[in-house]
Amino acid sequence: MSGGEPRSSREWVRLLRWPVALVAIAALLVVALALVLGRLERLGAAAGRLPAALAERAERVARGLLTGNVTERFLADLPTVTAAEGGRLEVAIAESVETLGRTDERWVLWDLLPLGTTTVEIRVPVTYRYHVRLDEPWTVRVEDGLCRVEAPALRPSLPPAIHTDRIERRAEAGWLRFDAAEQLATLERSLTPRLAGLARDPRHLAFAREPARLAVARFVRAWLLGREAWGAGGVRAIAVTFADEGLAGETALPPTLLLGD
Repeated sequence: MSGGEPRSSREWVRLLRWPVALVAIAALLVVALALVLGRLERLGAAAGRLPAALAERAERVARGLLTGNVTERFLADLPTVTAAEGGRLEVAIAESVETLGRTDERWVLWDLLPLGTTTVEIRVPVTYRYHVRLDEPWTVRVEDGLCRVEAPALRPSLPPAIHTDRIERRAEAGWLRFDAAEQLATLERSLTPRLAGLARDPRHLAFAREPARLAVARFVRAWLLGREAWGAGGVRAIAVTFADEGLAGETALPPTLLLGD
């Protein structure tokens, strides 16, 4: 081809292919860079919002659990109880040595001649157990970091445990009385009902009430821990009363369990 003749189309393609390729590669790099920068910008914005979102979620959870009457949530989480299980939460054990006696005095001839007196006595070690019912009304309220709990009445678990291997017996009979063994047997047959009565009396209940109060508070604390509601910013103390104490919620006893106990 002479110097004055125009170039053919094949020659133009051969001359321009590398400049066109370089321009296309540069355009692709610009587009890729723009996409990466956009992605990084969106991630940065999301990361900036994350602490606020977590704080808002925690605040919503706290508002939903840590204020007001939370009885319904507490009852919903109680163990499922059946008649066989009895629905009991054992809260106190008290050991005591009880002394029970029986005296029988007899006369004849229109109560003119005494036959003497038979006296029998039994000393018996006893273990009393106390419980509250899970299927009776509970009230749980949380206000200003204090969880107030009104539990059902404190009740003895009957019959009490009698440690028969450590029973001590004593019998004394009058000069014309020969029924000491019979009177002793009668007393032994009455042990269970008499000890059941002692388990219910105010003195024994008072002895078991404070350990029972602490056990209920620890039971409720375990529930609060499961809800992440015990600690800084949450519940700081638990106050427990029992339905049979006759105490109004606002005039209840001081806190039973404090943070860290």
